[in-house]
Formats: sequence, structure tokens, C-alpha cells
Amino acid sequence: MSLAQMLVAVGLGCDRGTPLTTVAQALDAALAQAGLQRQQVQVLATIEAKRDEAALLALATQGGWPLHFYGADQLAAVPVPNPSATVLRYMGTPSVSEAAALLAAGLPAATLLVEKYKHQGVDGKNATISIARISHDCIFH
Repeated sequence: MSLAQMLVAVGLGCDRGTPLTTVAQALDAALAQAGLQRQQVQVLATIEAKRDEAALLALATQGGWPLHFYGADQLAAVPVPNPSATVLRYMGTPSVSEAAALLAAGLPAATLLVEKYKHQGVDGKNATISIARISHDCIFH
């Protein structure tokens, strides 16, 4: 499969109240880092605690992507390369973006293409993006 044909799942994390502009910039920079385009994104995913996060909801709407939410216990069960004690303290799981991307991409065959890409907007708010290749058995419509 060529890079252009690859489909991906995007895991998202952000500070509370992060503007859409900052999250969108983080997504575009992470995609560029992996040589990917927005049209290859099939699904967005994050933690249940972000169900009301306006920027994440707006990004999903803007891109026409489904947005999946996972519980902290589900995310905590996923082994990730960059666990965070801070995220664990505040969210109850050592990973949001990496674990969410892997879950949405279809464990166990999912592979992280971008690990925990951190972006701070001009607003001072932080967004974190992880991108996982979707296994061929797990296609979202």
C-alpha cells in the first residue's frame, strides 16, 4: 500500500478550552510530519472526558469525521511509547492521544505513524496529536 492510499486514525488531546485554530494547526503539522493529507483521516478519537470539548467537536464536523470517545480505563489498557505521569494524574490514564489513535485504528494491528505530536498555539493552549495507520480490517464509514 502506498502512502497516499493509507488510511489513518487520529488521537486527540488538548487543554480545556483550546481554540479550533490551535487543534487544526496541530493536526495539519502532525499530518505533514508523516507525509499525510487530511483526506486520509478516517476517524478522530479522544477520551470520554473531552466529549464536550468544542474544538474537538468542531474539528470533527469540519472534516466530516466520526469522533470516538474512550473511557480512561480503556485508554489505560493500551501500551504506548510515551506515557505521561501528568496525563495520568489529571485524566486517569497515562495516554490520551496515542492510546485513542491505536484503539480507533483497530488494535492489535494498528501502528503509530506519529507519536504524541505536541503543539502550543499562539493562545498558549496545548494540543496533542497522534496518528495511527488503520489496519485493513478496521475501516470506518
